[in-house]
Amino acid sequence: MIRVAIADDHRLLLEGLANALSAVSDLSVVATAVDGNELLERLEGANAQVLVIDIEMPGMDGFAALEQLAGSLPAVIVTMHADEERRQRAAQLGASAFLSKGAPLPELAAAVRAVLAGENLIESGVDEGVMARHGAPVLDAGAAALTAREIELLTMLGRGVSTTDELAERLFISSKTVKNHLASIYEKLGIADRAQAAVEAIRLGFTGD
Repeated sequence: MIRVAIADDHRLLLEGLANALSAVSDLSVVATAVDGNELLERLEGANAQVLVIDIEMPGMDGFAALEQLAGSLPAVIVTMHADEERRQRAAQLGASAFLSKGAPLPELAAAVRAVLAGENLIESGVDEGVMARHGAPVLDAGAAALTAREIELLTMLGRGVSTTDELAERLFISSKTVKNHLASIYEKLGIADRAQAAVEAIRLGFTGD
């Protein structure tokens, strides 16, 4: 799971972007801020891995915040003013990607994965090569270890099927086998019950919703 911090002074856009990125199975928004000062405060203890930041913000703007951070965090600039002068300034301050606010969510998610992997997209942008390398979510080790049957069971939980008997009937297995699969799922995903498993099924995109 990639931990992302977001800074944007438009609260509705900030909330929408946070919700959108959190819905991507391998991304988690751990901090949000409406200006640079608040961002620096929120980053303390947030353990963020990638920063998604606007330039134009009141008080401390995005460039000033990047200057304060001094390259300590890979940064993706997302701005309405994607001109060459600002792009070069972002590069000077250590940003790793520079996108327009009109960029689609899969492109932004790919940029987040790419900069965490050490790629610099300031000049190239998110091209076909970047999408090929970083366009798909990267599952946590536990989720990647799930068997096909466990994913089937998780999918059912995410769609609201929760009783042992119904799960057993739909999957043509015994109740004991259902319980064994559930125990394995809980261990791999670090969760404790079926409600949490249903949430994880949705987050990981196993329900198809």
